[in-house]
Amino acid sequence: MTRLRWTTLGVLVGCVVVLAAAPLATSRTTATPTPPAVKVKNRAFGEILQSTNRLPLYYWQQEKRVGGKIRCTGQCARAWPPLVVKSRSAVRARLAGVKGVFGVVRRPDGRLQVTFRGLPLYAYHDDPPNTVLCDNVDGWFVVRV
Repeated sequence: MTRLRWTTLGVLVGCVVVLAAAPLATSRTTATPTPPAVKVKNRAFGEILQSTNRLPLYYWQQEKRVGGKIRCTGQCARAWPPLVVKSRSAVRARLAGVKGVFGVVRRPDGRLQVTFRGLPLYAYHDDPPNTVLCDNVDGWFVVRV
């Protein structure tokens, strides 16, 4: 295992929080882009963002410090898979009931990554659906809305 993975696993021992998440109502139409995420209520964290396949979304404090520039690549991106889309036009900028705008940034490997409030979004590779494992772990924070 890599140093990053061991560090993350060691910190995880006390940070597992299981969500009682229920997606809030959102409207989808085929004529407009779909939202890249959904808002869910969580007892521990309030309202958070999840991917459409129910994985909590995170941002990394190191990227926040540098204005949203991508720093999570290589091994980091394997542990924290980025939320990617095929085209800019596939992302709706706003989600009902959420303050903040979605966008897209090009990753160093050329893929397009979804951003929220200017920060790239990631999942954690060991998170089961509806479960936050790594809020406030090694600078990673679940996205609260």
